[in-house]
Amino acid sequence: MSATETGVPPVRRRILDAAVRQFAARGFDGASVQSICTDAHVTKGALYHYFDSKDALLYEIYHRLITRQLADLDRVVAAGLPPRESVRAVLTGLILSTAEHIDEAKVFGREMHRLDDARMHAVRADRRRYHVTFRALVEAGQRDGAFADGTPAETVTIVALAMVNQMTSWYRADGPKPAAELAGEVAGFVLAALTPR
Repeated sequence: MSATETGVPPVRRRILDAAVRQFAARGFDGASVQSICTDAHVTKGALYHYFDSKDALLYEIYHRLITRQLADLDRVVAAGLPPRESVRAVLTGLILSTAEHIDEAKVFGREMHRLDDARMHAVRADRRRYHVTFRALVEAGQRDGAFADGTPAETVTIVALAMVNQMTSWYRADGPKPAAELAGEVAGFVLAALTPR
């Protein structure tokens, strides 16, 4: 359990974990509230105590993941590392987190279009904060000469984060490459592209 989940009631966590499994196996439409309750070993009353709808469960699956990832990002920024170390730490942490929670990322990527406007706005705000913060790390490195500035920081950010977002389409936990090795290779690739010539 991550630090960001400390204090989360076990029943709530169990419901969310069951929702991830049910949405992954059956899709959003195919997974009923009852199937989630059965999987989580809770009553419908317990589920509705924490979540008012399946839509709320879908949003919370994403929110739980992005909250972890934003907390990891904030820790790296707060550490005040040099730009290369910061970018390496952020990308490595993001890839490891995505790999560890790949089912959550897959479910959300496949079903996010079902969110209402208010929840979609919240999702976009979280993603934008991550994007802007990562871009600022790249910009800082370009300003102080640690990174080449031939490619705008915005483009670097789009490419780097898109690589991670695409993991949902090809990454497998039982695949031939451990997540830590993949994280090192992706971070190394991005940093090599940013190295001044």
